[in-house]
Amino acid sequence: MNRLRPAAVALAACLVAAPAAAQVAAPATEKIDYDAIYKIKDEGFTHSQVMDTASWLTDVYGARLTGSPNIKAAGDWAVKKLTEWGGQNARLETWGDFGTGWQNTRFSATVVAPNPWTILGAPKAWTPGVEGPVTADAVYAPMTTDADLERWKGKLKGKIVLAMPIREVKASFDPLASRYTDDQLKKLEEIDPTGAAGRRTYDRSAFAFATKRLQFLADEGVLASFEPSRGGDGGTIFVQQGGAYNPTAPQMFVRFPANVPPQVVLAAEHYNRLARTLDKNVPVSIELNIKNETQPNQTAFNVIAELPGTDKADEIVMLGAHFDSWHSGTGATDNGAGSAVMMEAFRILKASGVKLRRTVRIALWSGEEEGLLGSRAYVKNTFADRETMALKPAQGKITGYFNVDNGTGAIRGVYLQGNEAVEPIFHAWMEPFKSLGMTTLTLQNTGGTDHLSFDAVGIPGFQFVQDELEYETRTHHSNMDVYDRLQAGDMMKNAVIVASFVYDAANRDQMLPRKPLPKAQPPQGQTTPARATN
Repeated sequence: MNRLRPAAVALAACLVAAPAAAQVAAPATEKIDYDAIYKIKDEGFTHSQVMDTASWLTDVYGARLTGSPNIKAAGDWAVKKLTEWGGQNARLETWGDFGTGWQNTRFSATVVAPNPWTILGAPKAWTPGVEGPVTADAVYAPMTTDADLERWKGKLKGKIVLAMPIREVKASFDPLASRYTDDQLKKLEEIDPTGAAGRRTYDRSAFAFATKRLQFLADEGVLASFEPSRGGDGGTIFVQQGGAYNPTAPQMFVRFPANVPPQVVLAAEHYNRLARTLDKNVPVSIELNIKNETQPNQTAFNVIAELPGTDKADEIVMLGAHFDSWHSGTGATDNGAGSAVMMEAFRILKASGVKLRRTVRIALWSGEEEGLLGSRAYVKNTFADRETMALKPAQGKITGYFNVDNGTGAIRGVYLQGNEAVEPIFHAWMEPFKSLGMTTLTLQNTGGTDHLSFDAVGIPGFQFVQDELEYETRTHHSNMDVYDRLQAGDMMKNAVIVASFVYDAANRDQMLPRKPLPKAQPPQGQTTPARATN
């Protein structure tokens, strides 16, 4: 797009000077083809299509909830685009039965008494709608203990229930967006041998009560339940799936009562206004209209395409990102950004004319938000079963996998996933991009995204370190995760860096070094989202 050209020109100023300075610092044992890197930079900075791709994925196709019509339409478009760019065997590759697809097609909530005003909110995924519009009384009934459930028993049928306490909203004195400082990047290079710093803890009793509360509301026959956004303010709403968390796997899976009521997340300020009014014994009536459509028995897919290699064509290097998103925004930073960057890197490798010894394969995953489902299924079907560690021949033919899934921020380095042997290799590969702010290699891992599916079966899998910008404060799983929050300059840099790393991996004489093969990981607890069979 024309409006991107000034950013492209500014970034292109780095093209000439960076290689000469970097060449001295590169280890003598690692060959760097600076001519090829120059071609990649030139194509990526002066002919970028990354923002146009991102706009198609977000503005045109919108939210891409796995199993929804939107993700299928976006997937068809991606296959067509990858083919136009010269990708071979581009396809939607199915990986299994996902279960019920879901899409919200209409939502409105309006206070009609005592004073009319419009409520800002969004329904949770896979919850039912309301045949409406229908008007009902609201009840502020915060429930945090079993005694609260007993107090409200028999009093909520047909009501719109505000079942959570008021969430305090404080003034924010910290910036919503920030980049890594040099000190923070240095700190990132340090390792905690105990692993405690990256270990999450969960209040299982709170999860168990959430399930009990939702079952109580369902049994009471409430019309709908409202709750405040878990974070954010100023109209930002963080909303994911409905149901209640499963204590055996709280980070991924949910339970649904058979008669689950509609669940709606409100902007904290609007929820609090309703709650304070009701707490003054002032009746509040709300007109509610929620139309959700379901599609049973959906087959899920990943988007796959290849650029064939030359003398090492039977070996592959992969790049990927998750294609799916949540539904209240358009999935721009999570993870339209990653998908657009990977598609652009794929395009750059073809359009720049650089030669690829190994085959390059792109994969855009579905089901990531429900537990890395698409990448796990692909790895199991193609490379190895992590539950038994039974390896397929292809497991020894993939040199590595590169992933982007931390928003729109600039790449600042690589999480090495504990692979010390790869550090000097990546140090050399990183040299041409230090002028673009890529300076950090850390043995640490970042969790929760698709490189873990590869690492789990002994394949070198890497996630790039990125500036978080507004990721956790504004966009991650929120209604503000839209195209306008994307940063064009960062996206262009990222595509060039990824394309260069993939090029280096595809042309290196040896495959990337590997860590010892992990132990088998037998399944524990629930392995399929309860939502998928609801």
